[in-house]
Amino acid sequence: MHYVTEAEAISGHARRCVIQQPVFVDRIGSRVLGVLEFVGAVTTLGARAAIEVARPPYEPREILRHLYDFGYRSTPLILAAGFAVGVVLSMHTRASLERFGAEAMIPAGLAIAFIRETGPLVTGLLVSGRVGAGIGAEIGAMKVTEQVDALEATAVDAFKYLAVTRILALMIAMPLLTIMMDFAGIAGGYVAEAAVSGMSWHQYFERSFAYIGYADIVPATLKTVVFGFLIGLVSSHLGFTTSRGTEGVGEASTRSVVMSSMLVILSDVILVKLIFFFYPQVAA
Repeated sequence: MHYVTEAEAISGHARRCVIQQPVFVDRIGSRVLGVLEFVGAVTTLGARAAIEVARPPYEPREILRHLYDFGYRSTPLILAAGFAVGVVLSMHTRASLERFGAEAMIPAGLAIAFIRETGPLVTGLLVSGRVGAGIGAEIGAMKVTEQVDALEATAVDAFKYLAVTRILALMIAMPLLTIMMDFAGIAGGYVAEAAVSGMSWHQYFERSFAYIGYADIVPATLKTVVFGFLIGLVSSHLGFTTSRGTEGVGEASTRSVVMSSMLVILSDVILVKLIFFFYPQVAA
């Protein structure tokens, strides 16, 4: 019977560590390369989309159809979510400002928070979930059933017809949905405030917009155009790269929501810094 000595045990453990370390490094390297490949592919697709926007044909009927689907049909979700978030923010704001005797600032604080950040970001995340998943699943299903190849065979630019029209529709719809979200949130705040303090409608909205200027509304609303571009771009890319049949369609839909939501949050950080740079009065 052979007994393993301490030196042999240490040597065996060292060999296992040496073997496992390259495997771990390979996994990390492959993940990093996968992320870089995805970023490169999306960037290339975005540049192509920017070029294709200026080239005819412009497909106005497709853009209007997607505007109806992405914008009008998202309105109930946006209004309901904005109203609910406004009520919750009003209650939390009152609980905080009551400690300092600043209840009169509740309407202004809620309006500033909603217009500058909460409304655009919540709208972006909601549209990522509703529209991003639909774009990824729809284009993915067309890809695996060879409908994309059929379009290309009939001399139709599938990318322009399927992706660019959706991206443009989202870029137009996002600011409009954001404005709806802002006003729904302020209205929800009014309902919550009126139920507690009995504040009048006129007084509430007068206080809400007392400290709001164009520098607060315009940049925060227009940054959602970038959100729409990213949501449409990423979802379309994942749809066009779908494989493995129905399983791949489901995966494309899920990844569209996750990736577009992450990009909305990351881009929001960058855009806020840019807004503070070009509009320093907003940060004041």
